[in-house]
Amino acid sequence: MSNEKLRLDKYLWSIRIFKTRTMAAAACDTGKVKMNGTSVKAAKSVSVGDKYDVKTEARKWTIEVTGLLHTRQPYSEATKYYLDITTEEDKIQNQRMASSFNTGKRPSKIGRPTKKERRDLDGFMGTEAEE
Repeated sequence: MSNEKLRLDKYLWSIRIFKTRTMAAAACDTGKVKMNGTSVKAAKSVSVGDKYDVKTEARKWTIEVTGLLHTRQPYSEATKYYLDITTEEDKIQNQRMASSFNTGKRPSKIGRPTKKERRDLDGFMGTEAEE
């Protein structure tokens, strides 16, 4: 099994960096996956010891391949097949990016004005209905 070929997109999907293999392939095609500073294609064969810089929606990774994983495994298993060697600087950047994610909940006390505030705004803007 150690001599088998494994596509980069399949590897990135199986170690759970990307949710789907299509997303992994798209990231390769758009230059978000690099090896030694050079963009690599999705069909590139992965070898143990390879180092990749991967940019995902959520964060930036620097990983070293420690084993070839052909099938998608639980996260706890998948982490055994790579070494996260992301620099401290990038980890801080990742935390900053994560904190700016929109959770879908509006912060309280800001956002849509109340009916009274809308009436006051309409009066202020001079758009109140003429009676």
